[in-house]
Amino acid sequence: MTDPQLRRTPLTGVHESLGATLTGFAGWLMPLRYGSETAEHTAVRAAAGLFDLSHMGEIMVTGPDAAAALDYALTGQPSALAPGRARYTMICAPDGGILDDLIVYRLADQEFLVVANAANTGVVLRALADRASGDVEVTDRTADYALIALQGPAAARILAQVTDADLSAVKYYASYPAAVAGHQVLLARTGYTGEDGFELFTRPQDAEAVWAALTAAGADHGLVPAGLAARDTLRLEAGMPLYGNELGPDLMPFDAGLGRVVRLDKPGDFVGRSALAKRADSEPVRELVGLVVQSRRVPRHGYSVLWDGAVVGQVTSGAPSPTLGRPIAMAYVDADVARQAREAGDAAPGRLAVDVRGSAEPAALVPLPFYHRPA
Repeated sequence: MTDPQLRRTPLTGVHESLGATLTGFAGWLMPLRYGSETAEHTAVRAAAGLFDLSHMGEIMVTGPDAAAALDYALTGQPSALAPGRARYTMICAPDGGILDDLIVYRLADQEFLVVANAANTGVVLRALADRASGDVEVTDRTADYALIALQGPAAARILAQVTDADLSAVKYYASYPAAVAGHQVLLARTGYTGEDGFELFTRPQDAEAVWAALTAAGADHGLVPAGLAARDTLRLEAGMPLYGNELGPDLMPFDAGLGRVVRLDKPGDFVGRSALAKRADSEPVRELVGLVVQSRRVPRHGYSVLWDGAVVGQVTSGAPSPTLGRPIAMAYVDADVARQAREAGDAAPGRLAVDVRGSAEPAALVPLPFYHRPA
């Protein structure tokens, strides 16, 4: 029995008809998998996968002072975006802690679409509204959109069959108004899998028709529907952080190796600037690293990382990697230990390990991401 309080996306009926395993996620009823999550993961790496992302939050920021308001509210500089472009950024508390990571799309000179993580939509909405001043309006538009992601090396070939849009003109982190299967969408070349792909913002009433058209177009290209489980292992292989795991209010962007999203050089003040500037000038005490476990035992969120038997960090995300064929993890570890592990390399087997239910499983420290899309 599913919780009746969970919100249904415009595609929930489709997921039910496909026999998906549904689960509660951030207050929404979402497809976890349709069959084998490993098969779904592998399909995205080899061909393409279709994801329902309608749980994500869409917040519109409009008006003559919208750009300035976002410059003040966020760590990035949305005012520098040209219409049609997008940017990954963050919204931080005054102490520099991360409230959420976001994608901001500039749709027009005075119109921005901010996409927030589902669990943080309310937090981001309130923060943007509280930080806005002048002639600007902040509006929750989540109910006005369905969001479908088409990801994988075959994504462009599949999409080209159902749109007249020039996909070669849609660059990475750009958006483009387009018609897909006769329905108007905002077409963005963005994603969370490490593969090429697109995210389609549709009207809720058009979502099923767009999903069906993409499914039919992908039938000869290996396209499969994919759920949250595959999305998580794909983003982990790609070294992409997840809020609540690698990101949170007790962490700053610099901790996650994402100092590039903090524009300390932009004019004017922004929320968290003083704390972030101070942190930028200090030596890191912890570092987000990649680990490949040498056994088949899987490290999970919260497991301890060991160096010579002593606890020196904690796993933030871990799973079997279908692409690498080994368990992998991201973890925060003491910065000095990360340096020693890199210097020791293969010369110190077993010194670095993960405590997997009482067993110290040897691990190798590797650069992030674990997976690079072929050129």
